[in-house]
Amino acid sequence: MNCEVCQLKELEVEHFEIREVLRCILHTIVFHRALGLVRPKDVDLELFEITYVQCGVVELEKKIDEKIEHFVSWVEKHPNKKSQICISFYEVKSKPPSWFSNKTERLFWEQWYVNLNVTQHPKPHSGKSHHTKVVVDPGESASEERGSRRVALEVSLREVMFQIIKFVNEKKDHVPPISEGVIYFPHEITVPSSSDSAFGMDMIKRMLQTGHPTMLS
Repeated sequence: MNCEVCQLKELEVEHFEIREVLRCILHTIVFHRALGLVRPKDVDLELFEITYVQCGVVELEKKIDEKIEHFVSWVEKHPNKKSQICISFYEVKSKPPSWFSNKTERLFWEQWYVNLNVTQHPKPHSGKSHHTKVVVDPGESASEERGSRRVALEVSLREVMFQIIKFVNEKKDHVPPISEGVIYFPHEITVPSSSDSAFGMDMIKRMLQTGHPTMLS
């Protein structure tokens, strides 16, 4: 089985923008891998003039929110670092029974990498010049800069959404047959852990165990 991989465009975000940006991206991915048995729900972002669609499944919303909170906690401990979230879709297959195990295995057929660069922009400082008595008030220019950055992020977020739609429309051959009664394909969301290298080591471990990133024992 082929595992298609999509590396989404990196977005530069501030801490307070993380939750909205990730909800938008993760829900958009899952919705486009839904199987038609969902009740679509439009969601308007508060920070951007963007509307995305959720599957309307409460359990799914909770799962995504939990992963986002784990990611936010990691960011708070590792500020000003580029980071990545992976959402992997898989099939569940039964292994042949043996004396040692009677387990199932996950066959990964698609992986999406959400790339974020979380930055901390310094707050504007006002005061007086050391050489003159003229009051220096950079608040207005700082506000303009933040506004420009917000517009640029909105444009980039739209590009990521179009990247998702383009990938889904072009990559179809690897999608497994639909199981009856399934609302959306099984998936897992991987976020960085307390260790800087844990996320990368987890991916490497999968390849070492199976020889291919589509398999996980």
